[in-house]
Amino acid sequence: METKNVMIVGVGGQGSLLASKLLGSILTDEGYDVKVSEVHGMSQRGGSVVTYVRFGDKVYSPVVSTGEADYIVSFEKIEAARYAAWLKDGGRIVVNIQQIDPMPVITGAAEYPEGILEELKSKGIFVDEIDALSMASDAGSSKAVNIVLMGRLAKYFDIGKEKWLAAIEKLVKPQFVEINKKAFEIGYSS
Repeated sequence: METKNVMIVGVGGQGSLLASKLLGSILTDEGYDVKVSEVHGMSQRGGSVVTYVRFGDKVYSPVVSTGEADYIVSFEKIEAARYAAWLKDGGRIVVNIQQIDPMPVITGAAEYPEGILEELKSKGIFVDEIDALSMASDAGSSKAVNIVLMGRLAKYFDIGKEKWLAAIEKLVKPQFVEINKKAFEIGYSS
């Protein structure tokens, strides 16, 4: 199998690292060679965070280059636009429609750009947009946005839902397992 590439992009504190661990664990359990690489920007200050998950028969490098991502999972609209160039032709972006103002917008030095997702679509990019924040709240915690997005991504993989749920049980603290399983189900069934 040729190597497949997933980028998980977001803002610090949104749970992108748990999402990448979940995806990496499932793919490893499926028998793939998996490489996960985390790139932290100013993650603790709300800056951009990127995680690469590469999998296949044999993966040599953990980093995804421009034009190589089969999937981008974006926790926020600006992050989807920021990393769209990494998407390969025919790739897909799963994006949370939430708007998180970056520091220049907060300080008034810039305005949040309008029509981000429409612009991506106008370039022929497949954009699967969901309101993951509302779905996570419906599951019982606004912090479960990451797992809602993993549920949505799972629809594009030929891996049974029960395996994803088992990985959640394995990786998530016991007191948060049920909320995260519910969040996954909501993202998967939406």
